[in-house]
Parts: sequence; C-alpha cells; structure tokens
Amino acid sequence: MRTRRRTTVLGATGAVALLVTMLFNAGVAHAHGGLTYPSTRTYACYVNGLEGGEGGDLAPTNPACAEAIARGGKTALWNWFGNLISDADGRHREIIPDGSLCGPSPTFDAFNMARTDWPTTELEAGATVTLRYNAWAAHPGTWTQYVTKDGWDPHQPLSWSDLEPVPFDTVTDPPINGEGPHGAEYTWEAELPADKSGRHLIYSIWQRSDSPEAFYNCSDVLFR
Repeated sequence: MRTRRRTTVLGATGAVALLVTMLFNAGVAHAHGGLTYPSTRTYACYVNGLEGGEGGDLAPTNPACAEAIARGGKTALWNWFGNLISDADGRHREIIPDGSLCGPSPTFDAFNMARTDWPTTELEAGATVTLRYNAWAAHPGTWTQYVTKDGWDPHQPLSWSDLEPVPFDTVTDPPINGEGPHGAEYTWEAELPADKSGRHLIYSIWQRSDSPEAFYNCSDVLFR
C-alpha cells in the first residue's frame, strides 16, 4: 500500500513538472496581457486557432493567422499576451524600427505582415466604447492608443509615420473590473476618433511604471 501511494505521488509530481515545463516553453511565464477589445492580432488569431483546433491544439482558419503560424510557429499564439520588450523604458520609437511595430521581437515578427485579411473588429467612429485588456499579470502603468492616419496603406508594413501624432486615448492605472473569456481584464471608457472611416489599425502601447517593460498591440478595425 505504501509503495502504491508513493508511486501515485511521484506520478502527480511528474505531471506537475511537465505542466510547468509546457507553460514555460509556451512563454506564459513571461506574459502579462493584451487587448481583447478591439482584439489585437495575436489574441484574435489565438481565438481563431481554438475554434479550428481539436484536442486542445490551435489550428487557425483565418488566412493571415494561418500564415503567421506557418512563418513563426504557434508560440506567439499560446503566448498571445506576451508581445513585449523587457527594457523599453519609454524608448518605443527609438528601439522599434518601422515595419516591426506589431511584432518587435522574433517570436512575434510574423504579425508584422501587411495584409487586409487579419481578423477585424467593426467600430463606430466617434463612439464611446469600453476598451478591454487582459490582465494575465497585473502591473501599474500607462496605456496609450493611436490610430492610423487617413490614407494609411494596409498593404505596407506599419511605420511610425503611419500613426496620428497624437493618441486618441491615454489611461493610467485603469481598474481590473472586467472578466473576459480568458481571465480578468482591465477596462476603461475611450472615445474613438470621429473622423475615421474604413479600414484602420489601432496601435496600443502599455508602458509599465514599475518596470522598463512595455507591451505592444496591433488591432485591425473597420470604422463604420
């Protein structure tokens, strides 16, 4: 009886160790959050991958998401909330080159692809909406949201000059008062630009105030 119990305990310990290893390899230990509304590319592709997958795997059916997986693997989707630079310290424009805004690290580089078939959120121009940001790991900081200029070409990689020079929304230390399908969320009210129509991109930067770490989100939107 004692031998059987010891075997059971060792088996459970091995299972826990395997789970921790899987989570670490997937990047979860380094991940902290991302936009769920309007959905950032990595989150939208993760959800699409869940819909198309079987047995807990990810199999995106959206063409852009599928191509991102073909180019960079699935780590970016399992770690959809970890699109970050650990030592950014507010130097976003200095350290992120044009064409790499949506994926400034090799793991997320495929999400810089200039395509018009990324999953897209429809928005009403000028409306006040509730922005939602997954709080995988809570940190204080400031979120800054930009939108692309009129005439932005989605067939070209995103450059800093494609963004309006002034953010349409900035918030510091928003509350964690929402619950999304994948965990707790920061939520806050934001007024969308009133003079936008058609396809655009919302670019969000979360700069932590307790660390130089910063997170980057590209959300494809269609203004009505």
